[in-house]
Amino acid sequence: MKRFLKAGLALAIAGTGLAHAATELVVATVNNGHMIEMQKLTKFFEQANPDIKVKWVTLEEGTLRQRVTTDIATKGGQFDVMTIGMYETPIWAKKGWLVPIATDAAYDVDDLLPAMRNGLSADGKLYAAPFYGESSMLMYRKDLADKVGFKMPDQPTWVQVKELAGKIHDPKNGVYGICLRGKPGWGDNMALLTTMVNTNGGQWFDTSWKPQIDSKPWHDAISFYVDLMKAYGPPGASANSFNENLALFNEGKCGMWVDATIAASFVSDPKQSKVADKVAFAQAPVAVTPKGANWLWAWALAIPAGSQKVDAAQTFIKWATSKDYINLVAKEEGWGSVPTGTRKSTYASPEFVKAARFAEAEKKAIDTANPNDSTLPKSPYVGVQYAAIPEFQAIGVAVGQQMSAALSGKVTVDQALKTSQTTAEREMKKAGYYK
Repeated sequence: MKRFLKAGLALAIAGTGLAHAATELVVATVNNGHMIEMQKLTKFFEQANPDIKVKWVTLEEGTLRQRVTTDIATKGGQFDVMTIGMYETPIWAKKGWLVPIATDAAYDVDDLLPAMRNGLSADGKLYAAPFYGESSMLMYRKDLADKVGFKMPDQPTWVQVKELAGKIHDPKNGVYGICLRGKPGWGDNMALLTTMVNTNGGQWFDTSWKPQIDSKPWHDAISFYVDLMKAYGPPGASANSFNENLALFNEGKCGMWVDATIAASFVSDPKQSKVADKVAFAQAPVAVTPKGANWLWAWALAIPAGSQKVDAAQTFIKWATSKDYINLVAKEEGWGSVPTGTRKSTYASPEFVKAARFAEAEKKAIDTANPNDSTLPKSPYVGVQYAAIPEFQAIGVAVGQQMSAALSGKVTVDQALKTSQTTAEREMKKAGYYK
């Protein structure tokens, strides 16, 4: 009897060992609302795939970019799934750093919005699957606009935005006319500022790859931005990016906000926003040209070529970016909370269109953003709010620091642009774009 008990115990211990031998997937992601939601819903994935356990590494946007870039470039192997964007995907795919995404009939890759699928592909292959996609738009307090008798057009100009900001700016009662990104980073303040430069007729590089930062369109755009924010922005704006401005807007402290369309689902959600029923939506503001006024981006899931767990990573990515996942979020949280900007079927859903007042404006913004033709003068690069070349990351970060310093008054706009121009010229010459 004792022998049988011992044998049974040994089997139980061995069985426990087997249960613990599940594949652990380490997923690096950004601390945005939809990713936090995905972490809560991972239990459904693990129940359906008991042989896979998901470990999350959730980071602030700038830190995430640094960590995943270092890891993939050095073949560090820290992460099995990385959250990356449209900037990195084609560049890294061409370097052989990413595994193509394996899709099947159930995944329905043709259901992906063309802008998202194209932006995350290289040589016709999908190298990152979009978790959510976005353009940029204007979100504003319609109640405050109505109060001052201002009718916001569907496609406002930056001058009109400034006019309304002045009329509704009421810091004594805790309302600032406008909130915009000020935190330095190529994907932080420079995402917004590049669209402002584009619509003022500017560009990062001319067709000879010479930086154009110390030019009239840049001066016009950055001077306007700094003046607007100094007059009608919240204090400490040079430290604010997406999440900080989202918190301010949801607290009722921003009269207007130009940022990612993905924010619309948060600001119109009464569980998160005190002003959910007062928000209206318009297209991103324009200046001298509509070209490049609204950006195009996707946060997407990709597999680094160094991962030892490719099959499990493919299984997870297919789940997290599928129609079924969108339906799961709808069932658990409601259609107004689903990750948007990725699939045609989402916008074809009557339940989504009914729940998401912003759906039409969001889809219009995504459909009109053109990364192949985003500047008035001809440009040699692809990208709306970035230039898809490896050197851009370092240049964008350096320029972002200068623009943030101009916003906080540490340097003048002229000084910031001059320093940025010098930095960009040095980087481009060093990389051999021109002599």
